[in-house]
Amino acid sequence: MRILLTNDDGIHAPGLAVLEEIARQFSDDIWVCAPSEEQSGAGHSLTLNHPVRLHKHGERRFSVTGTPTDSVTLGLRRVVDAAPDVILSGVNRGANLGDDITYSGTVSAAIEGALAGIRSIAFSQVYSREWAGEAAFDTARQWGAKVLAPLLETPLPSRTLINVNFPAVPPKMVKGIRAVRQGFHDYLRGTVVEGRDPRGQTYYWFGLDAIEHTLDHGTDLEAIDDGYISVTPLQLDLTHHSSIGNIAERFAP
Repeated sequence: MRILLTNDDGIHAPGLAVLEEIARQFSDDIWVCAPSEEQSGAGHSLTLNHPVRLHKHGERRFSVTGTPTDSVTLGLRRVVDAAPDVILSGVNRGANLGDDITYSGTVSAAIEGALAGIRSIAFSQVYSREWAGEAAFDTARQWGAKVLAPLLETPLPSRTLINVNFPAVPPKMVKGIRAVRQGFHDYLRGTVVEGRDPRGQTYYWFGLDAIEHTLDHGTDLEAIDDGYISVTPLQLDLTHHSSIGNIAERFAP
């Protein structure tokens, strides 16, 4: 089985090393193509206004001066000598839950893989003040293969992907694995911090402080809050099908 690894935290991120450990429990045919620098919040952006460069770091290991989407695109078209069977993205440093997935470079890399018709799975490690630092990845490291194994065998419809989040607790405190739907936060996005640079010009820094949310039953937010690993199937068809008829009536002659 050929596996392509990528992320949005960059080629040297500790989470990518953890993902490689997980992947090597299933195959020796591992390829890496990740951004050369952190691209958190890049979403599904594609670099169009300047050239993207590809750098080789070793056997089957490459970085891209662009986004996670760029990395998967070049990985499939210039790096891997034959199409991979699976694309794994992560392990992200931080959660990708609820509507945050729309900002996520980690999930977007898996989206790009799904668009190419390849089984794609995104992995993220939730952080907390109580469980942070390098040790936080122990949960993903010890549970990753247990989550991945059944997902490699589960039939998936075309243009779908899987989003996995590990809770911010030590491995032995994980209560299990839940297949759940995407939740939604209750917020205006994050915080905006205003400051002044050395030349007196105003700048703004978007913050990612913890935001309150209502824990709807059966969601990824609830699963993580309860100490479970969340596994959420996502689809790329964003059409709200039940609204088509109502809208069509407005344009009927």
